[in-house]
Amino acid sequence: MLKEFKEFAVKGNVVDMAVGIIIGGAFGAVVNSLVTDILMPPIGLLMKGADFSNLFLVIREGSQPGPYLALAEAKRLGAVTLNYGIFVNAVIGFLIVSFAVYLLVRAVNRLRTPKASEAPAPATVDTKTCPYCCSTVPVKAVRCPNCTSQL
Repeated sequence: MLKEFKEFAVKGNVVDMAVGIIIGGAFGAVVNSLVTDILMPPIGLLMKGADFSNLFLVIREGSQPGPYLALAEAKRLGAVTLNYGIFVNAVIGFLIVSFAVYLLVRAVNRLRTPKASEAPAPATVDTKTCPYCCSTVPVKAVRCPNCTSQL
């Protein structure tokens, strides 16, 4: 079992997948920072100072009644909140990551050119017709595969 695990662990696909997961995590952190620190402040400014990360709905008030000015304050006071602003940030981040992956895959596909060996070989097999059942058979056939007559 240890030998099989070693073969599985050192296969190229497993190593490639591990590298992809690690790079994906780092890429996710970069995109999260892009959304939170670069994109959302101007969007919030355009929306009259709205900060999406602080958009929430109070479901149950905490130890002190609201209104709460920020999500952190509501959580600190024990309020139960529905944090839809954080969800909006996550959706925007997902869309940016999806678009970036799309652009990456598109660029990689453009770099890949079909090799001559991958092209299907033209059909150069000559055929003839069986005089007994009228089916098409290869020229080199000595017996018809359909009616088993000798040709």
